[in-house]
Amino acid sequence: MTTSTILDRLAERHHLSPEEAEQAFASLLDGEMTSAQAGAFLLTLRTKGETAQEMSAAVQGALKRAHLVPPISGDYADVVGTGGDGKHCFNCSTATALTLAGLGCRIVKHGNRAVSSSSGAADALESLGYPLGQDAAGIARSVQQHNFAFCFAPHFHPSFKNIGPIRRELGVRTLFNLLGPMINPSRPPLMMLGVASPALVPGIAEVLAQGASYKRALVFCGAGEYDELTLFGAATACLVQGREVQPLELHPADWGLTPRALTPENEAALRVDTREAAVAALQSLLAGSASADMAEMVAFNVAVALRLFHPELSKQECTARALRAVKDGVGSQVVRSWS
Repeated sequence: MTTSTILDRLAERHHLSPEEAEQAFASLLDGEMTSAQAGAFLLTLRTKGETAQEMSAAVQGALKRAHLVPPISGDYADVVGTGGDGKHCFNCSTATALTLAGLGCRIVKHGNRAVSSSSGAADALESLGYPLGQDAAGIARSVQQHNFAFCFAPHFHPSFKNIGPIRRELGVRTLFNLLGPMINPSRPPLMMLGVASPALVPGIAEVLAQGASYKRALVFCGAGEYDELTLFGAATACLVQGREVQPLELHPADWGLTPRALTPENEAALRVDTREAAVAALQSLLAGSASADMAEMVAFNVAVALRLFHPELSKQECTARALRAVKDGVGSQVVRSWS
């Protein structure tokens, strides 16, 4: 089937068969599509709505072409938001990941520079002095020494060189925002994955369940349509354990935190409009001196992630540990260790 035929099918809102999806993503990742075709492919997929089968084909195609990290024993997690929510929120998932590492939970993040936000995970970590150029062996050493490692996507997914310029030109969420967290080259057994719309949660959870490789994974959309857990109300979520998917809600009040109203003023308190502002907010969080709005939001995310590592702990105990960790700035200890 030609690329033109596939684009026609997508434009008419037809879902691709597994074989068609595999062929399309092979053509895209191998640079066989023109820039115009690739942009049209990504946008028509988004307009139609990506199916779990289509996303699974993209995941498998990307992993086949990736430089994988050798197996790491024991539990470790990726904590990540897909981006694309248009909120220009501070780097909550990065602050969460570093705080968890400071608590002794091993984290292997996978990510890239910003596409549609002020500062991506790679931008934020680079500003803190993290070496982005590590190879697979460096990732393993970093986890052992610091409880934290970051897989910079371009170094592990060389095929993405054909996609990056197109994504930057488009400047909007595409399948590759959704794909990034699912193609972590270290293949973590635990995952906390935020998406930008409640409608995406069941489909992403189904993709993770199809792979049956996660001990526990949480897919969610935060209240207010953030790709992070917020204090604005209940998050729409699914817990994935192997092939099992359990829908649930995550409400801050159930975790011992005080909800906040979803108002322009409260959203503004979470917003950073420049990379410099994002770096300053992250540094304040790691030092334990951030605003209550940002600090308690990070604590909520840390608490929920802690329960993925330690399901035997109560929600309230996870929150108590998270609040102490954010207040004490334990994430800064991780940054100092790699410096």
